[in-house]
Amino acid sequence: MSEFWSHLVDWFSAHGVMPVLHVLHLEGLAGDPKDIAAALLIATLQLCIIGFVFRPLETLAPAERWSDRKLTRPDFQYTVMMLVGIFPIFSFLILTPLANYFGGADTGPSDASASPLAITHWFPGLKAHPYLLFFIYYIVYDFVYYWMHRLQHALPWWWALHSMHHSTRQMSCWTNDRGSPVDGFIQSIILAVVGIVMGVEPDEFAWLMLLGELVQNFSHTNVRLHFGRVFGRIFVDPTFHRLHHMLVDPDRPNLHNCNFGQVLSIWDVVFGTSLYGEPVRPTGVGDPLVDDDNNHGLIGLHWNALKRFWGAVRRPAGWKLGEVAFGEGYRPIPVAEWEAHGVGHHRQSEDTPDGHALDLPLDAVAEAGQAS
Repeated sequence: MSEFWSHLVDWFSAHGVMPVLHVLHLEGLAGDPKDIAAALLIATLQLCIIGFVFRPLETLAPAERWSDRKLTRPDFQYTVMMLVGIFPIFSFLILTPLANYFGGADTGPSDASASPLAITHWFPGLKAHPYLLFFIYYIVYDFVYYWMHRLQHALPWWWALHSMHHSTRQMSCWTNDRGSPVDGFIQSIILAVVGIVMGVEPDEFAWLMLLGELVQNFSHTNVRLHFGRVFGRIFVDPTFHRLHHMLVDPDRPNLHNCNFGQVLSIWDVVFGTSLYGEPVRPTGVGDPLVDDDNNHGLIGLHWNALKRFWGAVRRPAGWKLGEVAFGEGYRPIPVAEWEAHGVGHHRQSEDTPDGHALDLPLDAVAEAGQAS
């Protein structure tokens, strides 16, 4: 299988990637064509798994039944654009030159250009155990992601961007890549720097990203599945992550601040942010300005996120940690002060898993609806 993959990468690099780089005069800027070919093939593999495995699961065992899937269409469109277009371009025209500038991947403790914090710099014996090394890489990667994710919800200007990911009322297997490119850029830079510091090779980083993305694609899938009492405390499953996207509950306004893990739920267990045992809940946000994303297509919801970001990042309130909603001019307002601003409630109808309409009062007072 490894030999087949190697031949496939070589063929696609020679007949697909290199001709395009030559036409665009990017041969010296885009990194190794084989790395680009591998990344595009991995993205194609990811799309196939989402479309031919996760999507049928939503039909077989849905968490929620929807009369139509129209709100998932922008997510599908953006996922395709992201995986086969935006992310490869970003990776090999921005991240690769950045990695090269800092000396590239670790090549051992004798290499003066290697990161002094590279894992194999301090434990060179791990080079003889690539699977164990990859496992250690992923533990660090996932730990960083957990805390980064918590900051996305706590820093108002970052929430202004990340809230686009949470605004969907129809969370599906295509929702994972729903997000502002600015948000994605920040995340990618942080994770790439962590990878460079750890000494992760480019091909290993690509597989790290694929593993994380596939788990997140699965955890966003609209299915009623969980891993049980034991494995559910270690790994993120759709039931666990759905609670992270739950619509704010006015009676328990802090309930939604939970389940931030990407692949490993154990971080939530250790740091006290895990939530289990709740029934299936609709997803979305209660802040009317964020919920408005659902009234727009692919371009409109990205524009909404940028307006929220600009409204927050240029104000001191956008830099103060805490949960916020957005008022006039997209000014961040702490949720504790939200009621004083007189914002009315709005209501949303969704189908329950049994197919019955559920009329949901969305209290914009309570937690501004960060359906975190």
